[in-house]
Amino acid sequence: MTFVPPAETSLPHEPQTDPDRRTLLKALAVSPLAAVLASPALASVAASTTAAVTLDVSGIGPVQAALALPDTAKAPAVVLIHEWWGLNDQIKSVAADLARSGYVALAVDLFGGKVATDADAAKAQTQAVKPEAATATMVAWINWLRQHERTTGKVATLGWCFGGGWSVNASLATPVDGTVIYYGRVPSDPVALKALKGPVLGHFGEKDQSINHAMVDPFTAALKQNGHPAEIHWYDADHAFANPTVARYDEADARLAWERTLAFLKKTIG
Repeated sequence: MTFVPPAETSLPHEPQTDPDRRTLLKALAVSPLAAVLASPALASVAASTTAAVTLDVSGIGPVQAALALPDTAKAPAVVLIHEWWGLNDQIKSVAADLARSGYVALAVDLFGGKVATDADAAKAQTQAVKPEAATATMVAWINWLRQHERTTGKVATLGWCFGGGWSVNASLATPVDGTVIYYGRVPSDPVALKALKGPVLGHFGEKDQSINHAMVDPFTAALKQNGHPAEIHWYDADHAFANPTVARYDEADARLAWERTLAFLKKTIG
């Protein structure tokens, strides 16, 4: 597999003639992440501050992502992997928020530009993903970030649901400095998990019927068996509890999980 710098970059811009956009940008600057994610208008303007980047991956072709840069000259990097909905404004908004927190944030697209608005379409998108191609895509983006002139070379992965599983998969495929999982599918083979290099942070809901203790506890035990540093947190919440746009959203637990995520990133990648 080879990777090259983005063949095409669309830089964000701020139209000076759009008073509504300027008002939203001012609101964005003082709004907490949860408020941005819950507001389609704020999420849209936050997403528009990211830049679309394209990377050519050998054997696959061009793949897409959204890049958000901090004000600092160099910063550690975070790779974000979307939920089963796809790379929507919500995930791009988190990237923008991480950039404001001082990180180079790259939200990758594993669905080829498709974004679902209903569960059936979302399920179809996840089923269409080819694991080999997704793995190659993740490895290529991580390698690209490590060599990017604006990064320190430190990279962590962060994903939710579908993306939570791929946060682990990417970290198994290539060394990263930290792995954050929000209610994603996790493996349990201690031998396979020896490929992990950086610490792990996991957020899971006690009321989740699929990503439950039966799945996660063997993963936790395998990490412990390997002596691998990990923080696994359980919340009195359901699946997708950190997503303000769904009924299962839990404000208090989402806020706590995000605080823990930011603390983990600071500790692991700086």
